[in-house]
Amino acid sequence: MVVTKKIGVQTKGQTDIIDITRQVAREVAAAGPQNGTVTIFVPGSTAALTTVEYEPGLIADLQALFERLAPRGIPYQHDLRWGDGNGYSHVRASLLGPSLVVPFVAKSLALGTWQQIVFIDFDNRPRSREIVLQIVGE
Repeated sequence: MVVTKKIGVQTKGQTDIIDITRQVAREVAAAGPQNGTVTIFVPGSTAALTTVEYEPGLIADLQALFERLAPRGIPYQHDLRWGDGNGYSHVRASLLGPSLVVPFVAKSLALGTWQQIVFIDFDNRPRSREIVLQIVGE
């Protein structure tokens, strides 16, 4: 069985890191399959998904890491072509990627104790984002 759902998030941009674990877990629990996988996918090229221990210290560390890897305020070829000032956003998003697959057992996400699913919006402005969930199982 395949079930496709969507969840929405409102972001602040600028490497806004949002815990979406509860929304994903709620959709998996409501779907038909008991066991399987959920693919979480963000359409767009300035956002990404990963898992982390969602706590303020790690969130700050992760934001600082991305600032070191692909800093704002330096020239990006993307900005020269499009003039939108978010070249760093595209580079950061490409490091993590737009999707994540998480198994579930008995309608419960198989995450570690300190592991949460996070959506990261790297864009240079607030955004209304839609995340696609594809739940596959039996």
